[in-house]
Order: sequence, then structure tokens, then C-alpha cells
Amino acid sequence: MIRIISANLNGIRSAASKGFFEWLQGQQADFVGVQELKAQADQVQGAFDAPQGLAGWFHYAQKKGYSGVGLYSRHTPSDVITGIGVPEFDDEGRWVELRFDSPGRRLSIISCYFPSGSAGDERQASKFRFLEAMSPHLQSLCAEREFVLVGDVNIAHQPIDLKNWKSNQKNSGFLPQERDWMTALIGSGVHDVYRRLHPDTTEDSYTWWSNRGAAYANNVGWRIDYHLATAALADRARSASIYKAQKFSDHAPLTIDYDLAL
Repeated sequence: MIRIISANLNGIRSAASKGFFEWLQGQQADFVGVQELKAQADQVQGAFDAPQGLAGWFHYAQKKGYSGVGLYSRHTPSDVITGIGVPEFDDEGRWVELRFDSPGRRLSIISCYFPSGSAGDERQASKFRFLEAMSPHLQSLCAEREFVLVGDVNIAHQPIDLKNWKSNQKNSGFLPQERDWMTALIGSGVHDVYRRLHPDTTEDSYTWWSNRGAAYANNVGWRIDYHLATAALADRARSASIYKAQKFSDHAPLTIDYDLAL
């Protein structure tokens, strides 16, 4: 059994000050994908790069205090890939992939942070370009290896994935084009692992809450953090949980256990 956690930290230093790494110590995770580091290498190395026996690999944004992803592992990868080969998005630090390849097995664990379009039309256009680039990238991976991608996708796929779906149909994260992209991805051999385990869960499925108003207190949330996996790995998912007892950021960690040995 391996345990994989995804957590958007909304600042690794902020999450650390709120007890994220103390919580992580008790989780016995094999892999922990973190997103939105909002930090550079000199702020992570020696402080957050090797917590509790985990080794970390990171993809930092060129812009300070922005984006960035990391992936912690108890297992030594055969290769590490950062970026998807598109400079616009690689400069923003959105993809780190650990590969575990051996005779008869080609496996990747990925931490990814999809852009948000909520800041305005320019960022939404960038988000659409990212989705356009991501589709063939993921299909190429599907053709050659098994993978689990964890991360903040910034898309709620279905009405059951957010509290106020009717009033959000024109808002970034629940636009028809974004939802259609998710539908096409899931129809192409990539699986939404949480939904395979919990096909009908509504309020208990949320992983993000706006900092405006009393969204968290009233559980006015969105499910935008995912495990996306190829079929053989999705079939091995056994249990999923969303940790809400402590608040490390505006997102909650999503943990899924897989019946898999490395």
C-alpha cells in the first residue's frame, strides 16, 4: 500500500507556521505533492526540503512569491522531470514529475498546479492555453506509462463539486469550457480517483474555500484538488480522505491510499 497526499499550501512558509509539517509527520505518506509554494530555492532548502525522512524535488517560479510546486518521496526516483516543455508555464513552476522505471514498469508520480483564471481575462486566457498544452502532454504520458498526477487543477468538474454551482457558471473554475476539458480528459483514459471512490459525495468533497466572508465556516467550498490517474492505478485506489481538522491554507489536503508496491 502506498499513500499519496496532495496539498496546496498557499505559501510553504505560511503552511509550515500553521503546523503542516507536524501534521505530515504522522501521516506515513509515501508521496506528498505540494503546490503554490510562493518561495524560491534558498527559502526551501535546509528548511522544508527533507521533512521526516522524505526527500523533496521542486519546480520554482521565476517570479518571486508566486506559484511553484514540490513533490516529496520516500522512494528514490530513476528520473526527475520539471516542466512540460512550454516556456510560458515552465517559467511559472507548475510541474514536477518523479519517474520510477524498471524492466516491466514505467511509473510517474506528478505534482502539478494548474493556473487560476480568477484574476481576469488575461489570466483566464493563459489558463486556457495551459489546458490546451496539457491535453496532448497527458495523452502522451498515457501512451507510454502509468501515472498519478496530484494537484490543484482549479476546475470544479460537476455541479456536485461546489456549493453554489448555479451562480458560478460564468466564473473561472466552473466555466463550460473548463468543465468540458475535464470531461474530455476523463473520457480519454485519465481517471478522477476521488470520484471513483466517492461518486455522489457533495459537501464532504470540498477542498478549497474562499477567504471572503464565512465560506469556510459555512462550508461554501469547491472541489478543485485532484488525484488524476491512469486506469490501472485508479483501479488500485482503496480509500480517500480530506483533512479539515486543522487549516493549513485555504485548501485541505487530499489523501488517497493505493494498493501498490514500489
